Amino acid sequence: MRVDLLALRLICFAWLWPVTQLNSSHFPSKRRHKELRLGDGNKQKHGGRVDLKMKKLDSTKSLLIKSEQLLRIEDHDFAMRPGFGGSAIPVGIDVQVESIDSISEVNMDFTMTLYLRHYWQDDRLAFPSSNNKSRTFDSRLVKKIWVPDVFFVHSKRSFIHDTTMENIMLRVFPDGNILYSVRITVTALCSMDFSSFPLDTQNCSLELESYAYNENDLMLYWKNGNDSLRTDEIVLSQFFVEDFQPSFGLAFYSSTGWYNRLYINFILRRHIFFFMLQTYFPTMLMVMLSWVSFWIDRRAVPARVSLGITTVLTMSTIITGVSASMPQVSYVKAVDIYLWASFLFVFLSVIEYAAVNYFTTVEEMKKLKRAKIPASFDATQAMAFDGCFHDNDIDLTSFPEVSSTANTDRNTQSRNSTVSGPTEGTRLRRKNPLKHNLSFIMSNSYMIDSYSRVLFPLAYLLFNIIYWSLYA
Repeated sequence: MRVDLLALRLICFAWLWPVTQLNSSHFPSKRRHKELRLGDGNKQKHGGRVDLKMKKLDSTKSLLIKSEQLLRIEDHDFAMRPGFGGSAIPVGIDVQVESIDSISEVNMDFTMTLYLRHYWQDDRLAFPSSNNKSRTFDSRLVKKIWVPDVFFVHSKRSFIHDTTMENIMLRVFPDGNILYSVRITVTALCSMDFSSFPLDTQNCSLELESYAYNENDLMLYWKNGNDSLRTDEIVLSQFFVEDFQPSFGLAFYSSTGWYNRLYINFILRRHIFFFMLQTYFPTMLMVMLSWVSFWIDRRAVPARVSLGITTVLTMSTIITGVSASMPQVSYVKAVDIYLWASFLFVFLSVIEYAAVNYFTTVEEMKKLKRAKIPASFDATQAMAFDGCFHDNDIDLTSFPEVSSTANTDRNTQSRNSTVSGPTEGTRLRRKNPLKHNLSFIMSNSYMIDSYSRVLFPLAYLLFNIIYWSLYA
């Protein structure tokens, strides 16, 4: 039974073997036809076998190749400018100022962020288009074509923003016109004049120029005239932007020739209120404080001396603080004139008390001599005549009394000498007015304070009128 079953299986296997060979010969042909249907275009181009996975990877690469073929980048040498060997290529410029980030008086520079746009035509990048629409690219294509080499003259630092990608835009039109835009922050030199500081107005400019191409190869110009410079709302802490204005000119270099140069001119007017609070008002108060000593008793030496020294030191501190925040220029600034004139008024108030004290001492020493003070006159009694004590605090009973008879005889003799006319042969001598006034002031030293209470404020008021009329 088992032998019969085995023989039956062998017969069936022998009968089915030709059928399986026939089917296997037909299936590969179907698979090959299917592959031809999926990748017949790639087989014709490359002559190879490409499966579905490879086709998906090549789709992006083929799109990039089509874009480059559309602009014909590989067909031209973009190391040379458009129209090489012919007339100069015109490159239009327009600028939109985003912000003025900082202005430094110490470094004499300013920092500005702006959008710089270039316009030119390159026939090598013209492409056919049915709808006349432009194509926009990023910085990756910029590295493969020619762009103007515009740089900032007198620039200290500059960079192109690269967050999150480089802020560069390239737009190509079908006729070959190109718009190239870049966002830049630049720090440039500004030659400032501080002769009227802080009542000054500064004129700064940002200058654009081609580095390699002179006027025979490249012509820079403002795209839309005065409308080529646009600004956002700019607010600065210490300055008010009065005007933004574009201009153009030529720059000459002895080695390379003439170059077109574009200027972005702007006028900055300084806000004065900050310096009024920080410099001018404290200075005025210190000068007025020095006048308080004119109302203090001339015998109060410690009070008047300490007040004068305090105002002098405070003025020195203000002058040092202002000088530390300014560049070391070789000329005099307006704020220096005001500070040093105010310092002079404070210093003169100290000198005024020194003169008052000196004349008072001289006057009282003369009184001591006229009174014929005996040798037993002690130091405490001398201080009374020197002005350190009031008369009612000193016991003057110990002083020797001058006889009234001697005084009466002396006065009588002086009257007789005054009334009697000059004898024959004598010459009248006229007293010197200056010497007479000086002796009068020395004998009445308290009047110096009285005159100073009026003269010092009037002189300072006159100085302020002249100063603010000249610089304000």
